[in-house]
Parts: sequence; C-alpha cells; structure tokens
Amino acid sequence: MGTIRTPRDKWIEEGLRALAAGGPEAVRVEVLAQSLGVSKGGFYGYFRNRASLLEEMLDTWERGVTEDVIERIERNGGDARERLGRLFDFVGSGETLVTSAGVELAIRDWARRDEAVARCLRRADNRRMDYLRELYGAFCPDEGDVEARCLITFSLRIGDHLIAADNGPRSRTEVLATVRDRLLATSP
Repeated sequence: MGTIRTPRDKWIEEGLRALAAGGPEAVRVEVLAQSLGVSKGGFYGYFRNRASLLEEMLDTWERGVTEDVIERIERNGGDARERLGRLFDFVGSGETLVTSAGVELAIRDWARRDEAVARCLRRADNRRMDYLRELYGAFCPDEGDVEARCLITFSLRIGDHLIAADNGPRSRTEVLATVRDRLLATSP
C-alpha cells in the first residue's frame, strides 16, 4: 500500500496558521512539515517553492473572505437585513481559519511591506465593501447613509479585535448587539 500524501490544502492551512502566529517570515517549509508531522519532500509535489505557497495562501485567503463568504450568506436567501444578520454572525464567529481575526490582521500587516499583498488586500476589501453596499442599499435610500453603515460595519470587522477598552456596565457582546440593531434599522 502506497504512502498517503498530505493534501495541498493542509499545507496552505498550516501556512495560514503560521502566518497568523508570526507573519510571512514564520511560513517556512521545514517548520510547516514538522507541524504537519511529515517530511518536506511532499511540499514540493504541490509547490515550486515557498513563494508559490505564499501566493496560494493569499489566493485562498482572498477567495475565502470574499466569494466563499458571500456564497455562504446568499445560499439561504432572505431579505438584505436577514443576509446582513447572517454575515454578522458568521464573520463574528471565527468559524474558519481563513476568516479568523489572526489571519486578517497578519495579511494587513504583511500588506504594509509588500505591494503585491497590498493589491490583493485592496481587491478583497473593495469586494467586501461592494457586497455591503449592495445589502445596505436594499433598505437605505440615502447613499451617504449606506456608505457610513458600510464603513462602520467593515471597521468593526477589522478593529474590534484591536480594542482593549472596557464597555462600561455592558459586555462587548451587548454593545455589539446594539450596534448591529442600529445598523439594521431603517433610519439612523
């Protein structure tokens, strides 16, 4: 019986985990192989080199935070508010590695030093903002209101993990629920 190869997506997943933990410098073939409990020889069956792995990690992240999320939210239909509610729940859940805050922040940090990563990040951010505009635009007639809600929503997605402040007598969960209710209201 032949040896079972470590699947390509496992290398990418482990690369994303390393990226979240230590930035692109932490994505090293030997370290990934050790984490996966395999030899590094299997890596070269899928990737030419480390650079090609990093490129596929970026592609996986971009697709994962845009089209995959949108497809998941659209799958169950519903009006724009229902879809936004599902989007808030899913993105806030940290359910997948690709959509986790750690990977998101690592990509953003990496983009500050690498123009190709910055272009990928810009595409992903623009796609996410376009989707939010579509959803908010379905029940907000004022373009300025739509844009403000989109920016608030997206800023919460990125920044909530960086805010260490207390929320007074309320929990962060309670405050975020209030923000959500206000964002989904017909009028501000």
